[in-house]
Amino acid sequence: MLRYESLPVTAFQQNCSLVWCDQTMDAAVIDPGGDLPLLYEAVKRHGVKLGQIWLTHGHLDHAGGTGELARDAKLPIIGPHRGDDYWLAALPQQYSAYGLGTALPFTPTRWLHDGDTVTV
Repeated sequence: MLRYESLPVTAFQQNCSLVWCDQTMDAAVIDPGGDLPLLYEAVKRHGVKLGQIWLTHGHLDHAGGTGELARDAKLPIIGPHRGDDYWLAALPQQYSAYGLGTALPFTPTRWLHDGDTVTV
């Protein structure tokens, strides 16, 4: 069965979600906007193995922690749609302008298209 925990992150209190299979304990994080210590604590608390990052779109509050998380945990980035490439390119400047710290630039491992699916 699929399990999840919503984690409000950044000053925007945007919901980052940790989802996992309760059989395999394989997990993905959806929209890691920032506050990565909160995410790492949830991963540890639930005893899951983080394997992917899923992005719904490229806004700073949903994608700001993605580059750092992907680099540090060596995770593939799935999504968003290629139409959000503009937002991803501007992410470091936007993150800094809102006083959220540093957002590392990144390119998704796989862009998503209408009808695509993701699994854990």
